[in-house]
This record gives sequence, C-alpha cells and structure tokens, in this order.
Amino acid sequence: MQTHLSPQARQLPRAAEAEQVLRSCVHCGFCNATCPTYQLLGDELDGPRGRIYLMKEMLEGAPITAATQTHLDRCLSCRNCESTCPSGVEYHTLLDIGRDFIEQQVPRPLGNRLLRGGLRALVPHPALFRALTRAGQVLRPWLPDSLQAKLPRQARPAGVRPPVRHARRMLILEGCVQPGFSPNTNAATARVLDRLGISLIAAPQAGCCGAVDFHMDAQPTGLDRARRNIDAWWPAIQAGAEAIVQTASGCGAFIKDYGTLLKHDAHYADKARRVSELALDLVQVLGAEALDGLHPNSDRRLAFHCPCTLQHAQKLGGAVEAVLTRLGFSLTPVPDGHLCCGSAGTYSLTQPTLARQLRDNRLNALESGQPHVIVTANIGCQTHLDGAGRTPVRHWIEVVDEALD
Repeated sequence: MQTHLSPQARQLPRAAEAEQVLRSCVHCGFCNATCPTYQLLGDELDGPRGRIYLMKEMLEGAPITAATQTHLDRCLSCRNCESTCPSGVEYHTLLDIGRDFIEQQVPRPLGNRLLRGGLRALVPHPALFRALTRAGQVLRPWLPDSLQAKLPRQARPAGVRPPVRHARRMLILEGCVQPGFSPNTNAATARVLDRLGISLIAAPQAGCCGAVDFHMDAQPTGLDRARRNIDAWWPAIQAGAEAIVQTASGCGAFIKDYGTLLKHDAHYADKARRVSELALDLVQVLGAEALDGLHPNSDRRLAFHCPCTLQHAQKLGGAVEAVLTRLGFSLTPVPDGHLCCGSAGTYSLTQPTLARQLRDNRLNALESGQPHVIVTANIGCQTHLDGAGRTPVRHWIEVVDEALD
C-alpha cells in the first residue's frame, strides 16, 4: 500500500513504524473474516482493513472526525487479524500509533472522558481496587445488575503460599485486578510450582504492567509504569531469577512488548529487552517441566477459553490445553476457539453492548460440550465470562491446584 504521511505525522516518534505497517498491508481482506466486530456489525470500517484505511487517511492529513475515533474505539485489540494476515501486518502497532494520534486531535465527550479517567484512576491500583471490590461484595444486593455482573461470583480467598525454599527462583507479577477478583490464583501458582522445585518471589515495588493506561489514552503513563516495574525487578534479575511469571495473559502480552516500546529509551532499552526475554506466561513454565511429580485427580470436564492475548499476541494457542491433557484432565471441544469473548481489558465497560454479544456467543460455544467448569488464563476473560451467571469460570491453575490436593 502506497503511503504519503503528512508533515505533522512525520513528526511522530513512531512515524517510521506506522509507514512500515501501512506499506506491508495488501488490503486482501482476509482479516475481516476473523474480526469479531466485523462479524457482528458487518461494516467495513469496523474491520481491520477499514480501520487501516481510516488510519492511513488520518496520517496522510485527511480531516479527523469523531466517527473515525468511534471505529477505532470499537476495535478489541484482540489481534485475531494478525493471526490471519498472510502478509504479517503488525496491526496492533499501527492501532497504538493511530489511537494516540487521534486522541490529540479529537476531544472526547465529557462522560466518556470521566469513564476512561475513572478506570485509569482505579484499575492500576491494587489496594484501592481490592478495597472497592470488598465494598461492592457487601453492597451487591443494592447495586445495579450491570455492576453486579462485574463482581466475582465466588472469589476464593488466597490459600497459604509456600515459603521461598528452592534454589530455582522466579519473579511473579502480582497484578492489579487479579488480587481483588481472584486472590487465590497466584497462591495456587506458587503451590503448584513449589511441587516442581520452583519458588516464586514478589517484588513489592512492582505494580500494574501499564497496559490499562497505555491502551486508554495515556501512553506516557503506561510506559512510566513499565519503567518502574523494570527497576523493581532488576535486582532479582541480577541475582539470577530465571523468569518473570505472569498468570494473566493480558499483562504478559504487554510485558513481552516492553523491549519494543522502550527501544528508543537510552536508559531502559537494554533492560526492557532483557525483561521481555524473561517474561513467561505460566503455561510456558509448566510446559517446559516434566510434571512427573504432579498427579491431579479430577473427573470434571473442562472447557478452555483461550484468551486473545495468549493465542494471538503471545502465539501460545493450544499450550494450556496440552498441559491440561498431560495432567490427565478431560477437555471438551470448543468451536471457534479463535474468537474474542469481549472482555478485552476495559472494553466490556467502554463498549458494553458489543461486549455482551461477544460474551454470550463465546459461552454458547464453550458450553456446547457440557463442561462442569470453564477455565481460562486471563482475569479479564474470567470475570467477564463468569459475570453471565452461567457455567462457573476459573483460572486453569486453580483447578490444577485443587485436583492435586
């Protein structure tokens, strides 16, 4: 695709990246076939090819409207199109650049600004989020249905974490939403890895991975959070930590991008690249182990929902299913497993109608094999799917941990 960026666009820090992505697109349209929003809405501008054209026109100097912003907002950032694209177009890179560019040109309505600002003020702060979650559980009967659906139905308290006692040690990202919504997930991870001779260590100074801010109109703040995490992890990395484990695939996908996002930062480029190299989703850790010492005992049928951030961003589709099968669990078939559930970070709050449609479609597919429980690998997907009040949804490591006990 030929491009002629405007003088204003050429001043962008990532102008060369935007131009490279645009030129790699041959506008074949294969991406639309697997785009969740295009499937629902049938509008070319709500598919990847149409959004690429919108961003191309915008970066070439065409007038920018609120309608363009709406079409970009409707994108889930699921990256399904990248898995489908025969030309290897890095759509998410262009989308990050385009969204940041349009944010500087088109003011949002007041209500929209308040919602997005409120989410950025709440979600990345674990202590505040946990306190409000507890308050919400107490007040649940008096809350509107839309808010009740966002609260976990059965948040299991964190069990005992084993002490740090093994020579093999890995860092763990505690997360910001997960400690409030599913506090047992990281504790279960620590117990399972302890059986494999691996101790998990936390870095208290580390916080939110930065994805919430970065993807909601505050890219500089998101990158500052990335720098803070790198500083918090660096002493343990120098001391020999094998990896940085993430139990939420959304966080993992963003941390694996630290090296790319900070490659022009003279002070952090090398460290960011090293952190991205060490970042592992939990399934990568278990998948590399023998697992001979684990003997789970469970006759429950599981349906696995593979988050977009696991299968499309991290290219780990099928990895969790392989580990669960090795451990002897019975998995039900799931049609259209490549599709998004509609959670997509904060998408279920900023685009609730589309998110509910996508959620119900995914649940219909996940429940088609009549599983006892649905398992997933990302807290956003877990909460969103479970909020429908249908088949219970858990993190897969909790189910493994319970079966071992």
